[in-house]
Amino acid sequence: MTIGSVIAGDQHLVLVGMMAAGKTTVARVLAERLGRPLFDSDSMIEQQTGRTVREIFADDGESAFRALETEALITALASDEPAVIAAAGGVVLNPENRALLKNSFARVVWLSAEPATLVERVTSTGHRPLLDDDPAGTLQRMFHDREALYREVADAIVLVDRRSIQEVVEAVLR
Repeated sequence: MTIGSVIAGDQHLVLVGMMAAGKTTVARVLAERLGRPLFDSDSMIEQQTGRTVREIFADDGESAFRALETEALITALASDEPAVIAAAGGVVLNPENRALLKNSFARVVWLSAEPATLVERVTSTGHRPLLDDDPAGTLQRMFHDREALYREVADAIVLVDRRSIQEVVEAVLR
């Protein structure tokens, strides 16, 4: 099986999943391997606004960030050149975003991780403002609330628990 048989040459490849599932890291490797541009929602938002995700949450609130998240998704999906897109973790919360993902000519892969794996990967520092008070409990609730939404948009699911980046990349390509 060739890469082209899995991902059409003119299809975007969109990675969705919880924060710390590895979307950005895996997307970088995939973009390089496939020779495609990379769109990373959080980076796009930070570049556009000149502020970090944490600053946006603190100054403008979650709803403002979610609107920026939608703009980033629309921009990435509108690219004429097939790209690898690392979508923000909460992108599936908005029904408009789920419709965009389902109706776009894109292959959507859910990088799925158990909440325990995610807790190991995150800390309350950096750009993860939703985790400040109770990372384990928050990630468990978020996983519960989002699991069906990720399934709804996913063309494929790749489990990332106890896998190296290269193993995840190979699984996405399969």
